[in-house]
Amino acid sequence: MKLAALCTDPVVLSCAFLCLLLHLALRSLLHPSSAASSSGRRAGAGGHLPPGPPGLPILGALPLVGPAPHAGLAALARKYGPIMYLKMGTTGVVVASSPCAAKTFLKALDAKYANRPAVASAADITYRRQNMVFADYGPKWKLMRKLASVHLLGARALADWACVRRDEAGHLLRGVAEAAAARRPVVVPELLVCALANIVGQITVSKRVFDAQGDDSNRYKDMIVSLLTGTGMFNISDFVPALARLDLQGVQAKLRRIHHQFDGLITKLLAEHAATAADRARQGRQDFVDRLRATMDAGADDESGETITEVNIKGLIFDMFTAGTDTSSIIVEWAMAEMLKNPSVMARAQEELDRVVGRGRRLEESDLPSLPYLQAVCKEAMRLHPSTPLSLPHFSFDACDDDVAAGGYRVPANTRLLINIWAIGRDPAAWKKPLEFRPERFLPGGGAEKVDPMGNCFELIPFGAGRRICAGKLAGMVFVQYFLGTLLHAFDWSLPDGEEKLDMSETFGLALPKAVPLRAVVTPRLVPEAYA
Repeated sequence: MKLAALCTDPVVLSCAFLCLLLHLALRSLLHPSSAASSSGRRAGAGGHLPPGPPGLPILGALPLVGPAPHAGLAALARKYGPIMYLKMGTTGVVVASSPCAAKTFLKALDAKYANRPAVASAADITYRRQNMVFADYGPKWKLMRKLASVHLLGARALADWACVRRDEAGHLLRGVAEAAAARRPVVVPELLVCALANIVGQITVSKRVFDAQGDDSNRYKDMIVSLLTGTGMFNISDFVPALARLDLQGVQAKLRRIHHQFDGLITKLLAEHAATAADRARQGRQDFVDRLRATMDAGADDESGETITEVNIKGLIFDMFTAGTDTSSIIVEWAMAEMLKNPSVMARAQEELDRVVGRGRRLEESDLPSLPYLQAVCKEAMRLHPSTPLSLPHFSFDACDDDVAAGGYRVPANTRLLINIWAIGRDPAAWKKPLEFRPERFLPGGGAEKVDPMGNCFELIPFGAGRRICAGKLAGMVFVQYFLGTLLHAFDWSLPDGEEKLDMSETFGLALPKAVPLRAVVTPRLVPEAYA
């Protein structure tokens, strides 16, 4: 009992932590690593390291990034430049904070940085990196990416599942209309996450996960937010591997608990899915998991020689539920919040919807190409409030043992790469009045009419770019445009009584939601039949 008390005493823990830091500092001074001592001798690049801030012993620049690393790194970039090199813990990190810098790494050097680092934070939650998002770049990742694109996220697959999105938009409309009739404010991210989770559930395992938005869907949303916050945190264990076992910030323990919850949900869905396999076979229907199982049963892929496993299937479902729900809802929520702050933008978007669609029916996906202002609103929301403020970390292959020349600098081998997508979207050298919400910039004559968010224009890369660009970029654009357009077209929006000012603060994580969820009062604006 005395030993247990000592192990949990904060003073004892602090002393132990300080002793460990001193030990690591002395070891680094007396026995510099072979990687560090040889970095200057590697071939392949000359010049100096990119500029960056001096750091503290052991922790390096970690304390300098602050509680909102996307903003902290942007502030450092204003001082040190768009390509910075920081020593974070024992790990080298290069940060790109301008369109040109991002293009250098994600286009010219894309092949060098196509891998992901093995970090403690992602270990449990991603089934030991057996999912697509965190997997190493290689044949297995390519197979998972191909299967996701062909059966779920590509243009043809999106067209095949359009009826699911339409049906779920109908459920959403009816739920919001009921709230309007009861004069009850709606919480925008809660209703959106419920709808998007049901879409993902139907196309992956043929099941609506939630009957309606309520306690179950809200608990699911809270779990997603906690997961994205935890995996996005700058965890000391990820940058000082020697400290990983201590889990000083409690991040790994928290993520293990979330993993247990999420794995329970996925396991239950897969068990129910297996029990209904005969019914789908009789009806001639196949969902995403059916196709994954068919691929697994067929053996090795002809092109790669790889196969997928049950763990890979769980990892892919995990990717779809996390990346396919909260990230899209975040963009819609920010767009609605900005329009409530800027009523003229909302009025113009609704005028376009009335002119193209009218008020006698609901919006259809086929209407979206005829709605350039709605598309501009979505792009502007993605620019100012990207759902992923910092890219997932890139890392060079283990075989890439040479330093890299980038922007006139020498970047050491085995350096992690972060792209500050948030800073790029607010770069005054790339955008006029970057802090203003101005969708008109994306219309003809607005100066950014040729900029698109699909990875080719580095001024706007909400989905990333290069080999590791988000596999769901097409689906993300459809979700955001269709559901934002549906809500704008079907309802008038206002703040609840007594709320005159919106809180526009952010909560940093792997995603960037509003710190205070958007609540609004709605009034139907279509004929009653449109909500049936």
